[in-house]
Amino acid sequence: MASVKGEKKKQKWSEKLRNKYRLVFMNDETLEERFTFRLSRLNVFIALGTLTILLIFLTTFLIAFTPLREYIPGYTNVGLQKKLYELTLKTDSIERDLSRKNLYIQNIKDIINGKDLAGDRPVLKDTIRRYTDIRLKRSTEDSLLRMEVESKAKYNLYKAEGLENTGSSKNFIGGVLFFTPLKGVITNGFDPVQKHFGVDIVAKQHEAIKSVLDGTVIFANWTLETGYVVAIQHTRDIISIYKHNSAILTKAGDYVKAGEPVAIIGETGEFTTGPHLHFELWYEGKPVDPKDYIAW
Repeated sequence: MASVKGEKKKQKWSEKLRNKYRLVFMNDETLEERFTFRLSRLNVFIALGTLTILLIFLTTFLIAFTPLREYIPGYTNVGLQKKLYELTLKTDSIERDLSRKNLYIQNIKDIINGKDLAGDRPVLKDTIRRYTDIRLKRSTEDSLLRMEVESKAKYNLYKAEGLENTGSSKNFIGGVLFFTPLKGVITNGFDPVQKHFGVDIVAKQHEAIKSVLDGTVIFANWTLETGYVVAIQHTRDIISIYKHNSAILTKAGDYVKAGEPVAIIGETGEFTTGPHLHFELWYEGKPVDPKDYIAW
């Protein structure tokens, strides 16, 4: 009996879904029928579900393939950093030109008034400190620390020459000041034995990656293993390589300055393990440890 009642309830529920209803639009004054629709609960559910799916699909399409996504919090334009950098350079140039023009006009006024010409950079007299009165004294702690450091490096030939990691003077880069390509945390270091010829740096999403030195872009394209890659040839036979980027802000043949954005951090390529930058530094055709030359 219970199963029969359950089947009746199911039948009643299915019948309720299929029951037909009439939706009539009438003129309130003349009671004339304007529109008539025959509906059922099942048809209403199907129509609402289809409309919801269409709205979700349309919203996803607008966010993914149209510029409207830039107005949504969390989405940024990858070219914004490059444009901002270019505007900063232009602003600095305009400011320098303006100061020179003001100096030129001031010199013309001084010539007319018979005064001496002003230099490019006026020398300001420092009245805060009297450097002639400063006396530097070496403390006992400083002397002990100097002796300890000198004794440790006294018999270390490689460290004395700055060659502790390369083992050859040919791979030592001296007198070069590198720009930090990305501020972040190093999660994987330089290990030539494991064929890891660089360092992995984890940073914020959409962070811009900068060139470490002035140079010419020799490669800026997609690779299957390491995603978007940028390689820059610098002077003194130095090459810097930036891998796993989400976007490239330059192209092969471009000349970039130190600190200029060249890519956006990402996780592209088959060998990636998450959003990070794989940075390599090569000198005379051999990889060197970037941590020996760059302050992260």
